[in-house]
Amino acid sequence: MEKLAVVAFGGNALLRSGQKGTFDEQLRNVEATCENLVPLLKQGYGVIIGHGNGPQVGNGLLRHQAGEQAFGLPAQPMDFCGAETQGSIAYLIETGLGRVLARHGISRKVVSLVTRVEVKADDPMFLNPTKPVGPYYKEIPDQVGNDGSVMAGSDRPSQYRQDPKGRGWRKVVASPVPVGIENVDLVGRLAAEGYIVVTVGGGGIPVVRDGGALKGVEAVIDKDLASALCAVKTGAQEFYILTDVPKVYINFRQADEKALDTLTVAQAREYLEAGQFAEGSMAPKVRAGIFFIENGGKTCIITEAGELSNPSCGTRIIK
Repeated sequence: MEKLAVVAFGGNALLRSGQKGTFDEQLRNVEATCENLVPLLKQGYGVIIGHGNGPQVGNGLLRHQAGEQAFGLPAQPMDFCGAETQGSIAYLIETGLGRVLARHGISRKVVSLVTRVEVKADDPMFLNPTKPVGPYYKEIPDQVGNDGSVMAGSDRPSQYRQDPKGRGWRKVVASPVPVGIENVDLVGRLAAEGYIVVTVGGGGIPVVRDGGALKGVEAVIDKDLASALCAVKTGAQEFYILTDVPKVYINFRQADEKALDTLTVAQAREYLEAGQFAEGSMAPKVRAGIFFIENGGKTCIITEAGELSNPSCGTRIIK
């Protein structure tokens, strides 16, 4: 394959507002999203797919908790839950994309990799966990700290914080910066050979160096940034970040809202500093686009999946 694109699926590619997250719902959503990859595939692109896993990890934590309470089954750590959801979501993508390929007569194979993504043990984000994960709890039985956090009693202590909207307590973990992707060279080779590769699911399973090996840690890596790193490491020319709006906006949902067709790296940084892009929403996508362009990427496009067939789709981040 002469051209390579990395596509980061947004959360609505799997689960949409108001849905319960049944298998059939998620499979229909994935198939609809994968349908939008057809123009790239018909143009002969090699394609690598990254995806989120936030709701699925939350559901997994609930299942582990219920199993522990009801049957005494040991609840597994978060990195284990990340691996579980990588496998289950990859299965959904392989199944949905397989249907799309068959429908369009496209002879391509899909392969998925359970992917560990390395972060630094001294990443400052570990000192200030802010990423909420999993369900809301009415109360936490451990001692509340002076800062409003709770240290859960286990061999893997976690912080819990009260939701500002009054929905209860919720677990928060660190969101460290990815610095390496295990087997990324294999990902690149498979994509070059024509395989559609699903990798860095949920941002990857976060691991740190422990002597000569890697060990899992409780954290969530931003999936757009991990996908951007994958795009850089595999030499992809194009990076697509799929979301639920057609373009990036300034003054979003205000009377003077403005859609942006192009966004330079300098402009993007200015808008980020001005708070134009919400954290947990557009801000991490814009940062991922900046990272890709600054590290040799050619084109980054932020858009919704249905716009991929439009040559002028989305917002292009440029130098």
